[in-house]
Amino acid sequence: MAAEPQVLKPADAVARDWVERVPPRAQPYLRLMRLDRPIGTWLLFWPCAFGLLLGATEGDRPFNTLRDLWLLILFGLGSVVMRGAGCTYNDIVDRDFDARVARTRGRPIPSGAIGLRDAWLFLGLQCAVGLLILLQLNLLSIELGVGSLLLIAAYPFMKRVTWWPQAWLGLTFNWGALIGFAAQTGTIDIGDGMLYAGLFFWTLGYDTIYAHQDRDDDALIGVRSTARLLGERSAKWILGFYAAAFTLILASGFTEHAGWPFAFVMLAAGAHLLWQVKSLNVADPEKCLKLFRANRDAGALIGLAFLLAGWFS
Repeated sequence: MAAEPQVLKPADAVARDWVERVPPRAQPYLRLMRLDRPIGTWLLFWPCAFGLLLGATEGDRPFNTLRDLWLLILFGLGSVVMRGAGCTYNDIVDRDFDARVARTRGRPIPSGAIGLRDAWLFLGLQCAVGLLILLQLNLLSIELGVGSLLLIAAYPFMKRVTWWPQAWLGLTFNWGALIGFAAQTGTIDIGDGMLYAGLFFWTLGYDTIYAHQDRDDDALIGVRSTARLLGERSAKWILGFYAAAFTLILASGFTEHAGWPFAFVMLAAGAHLLWQVKSLNVADPEKCLKLFRANRDAGALIGLAFLLAGWFS
């Protein structure tokens, strides 16, 4: 009888999760998609939602139609699938690095739970589903979605060639803001450009926090990151990243004629980002992970601000 696949839980997974309750043969594939760690899916979904919401404010259109709900569902499903595909591809490329880092050696590929051939096949399946979802959108959105593949393909290699792989992640992870706005309006404008730029700085901040978990291991194996580059100065830099993010996201809403409810809730989002910086201890990996995960809530506040912008613009 063939042996059951080895199921090892990554060091940064939550203590108890629903993946543990599915059949053992399926668990490695769900972990390869990071479905046991939904924060990454949230952080991929929020820019899509912001783009959709910002697009709905153009021409004073509130976000309250069945079409809006359908688009939100499509982008939610797309975020799950494409985050899974991105993680699968990243783990294929980084399998040797992951095997040498304590936090990642339990991932399905370096642990041996999934073979390389099966990982590639699973990646192809996820991409096919993602393409099917993308084809439900308008032509500009489809073109933007295809264009994002270049960013995704290059991302795993950035940590080998630059001290700023978090910047490349910012370009990649927030592409959904452009696609979401295009799906609503059929175009891209200056407001959406400012939103994308603001979200770039948001990612630069939160992923620098995340990278501090691996700073020592990364130094041993020669992987570069903003956490290693900035070191103990990280809090000051992250404050600057978040300040730029707050300013640009706020400006994007005002460009589309958002009113005072948008600004009021954005102040709450800004306070949340400031709390992250004030609470940061780069020498405490658990604290860094907690603050990184808190950006799900920061995204919810920004999303609420844009929702109110549509209703009260």
